[in-house]
Amino acid sequence: MIVIVMGVTGAGKTTIGRALAAALGWEFHDGDDLHSEANKLKMRSGIALDDADRAPWLAAIRKLIEAMLSEGRDGVVACSALKQSYRDEIVVDPKAVKIVYLKGSKEMIAERLRNRGAHFMDPDLLQSQFDTLEEPRDAIVVDIAAAPEAIVNEIVAALEA
Repeated sequence: MIVIVMGVTGAGKTTIGRALAAALGWEFHDGDDLHSEANKLKMRSGIALDDADRAPWLAAIRKLIEAMLSEGRDGVVACSALKQSYRDEIVVDPKAVKIVYLKGSKEMIAERLRNRGAHFMDPDLLQSQFDTLEEPRDAIVVDIAAAPEAIVNEIVAALEA
């Protein structure tokens, strides 16, 4: 099984994804690592990515997920996956790939971004992330206001249900 942990920048995808993978004994991959240097430079410069910028990144995530599934490897992938079309591309098998949506208010996430250390994403792009976000139809939805351990426990329980 592959679990995609999605949400806007600052929602906690990497933190929750790593903790979830550790709790399950699975491998973890951060989708940010698959962005091109050009994409990272754009985001660092406060320029929102468009669909053309995201296309090779989504293809790389899909390729990673396909490889993991074909090799029988369980894992967690942190990936913003803001639009339904992006999720449709990377959920290669709905029976084996599950979406977890980290949901939180713009105000809470903005506060987190103000307190976050070095990251290539310009915090001013948060509004563009919310503008792009299409909340998922078929996902495990968790409120990010809880502590990371509680969020992970909620996700594990939902996966086992």
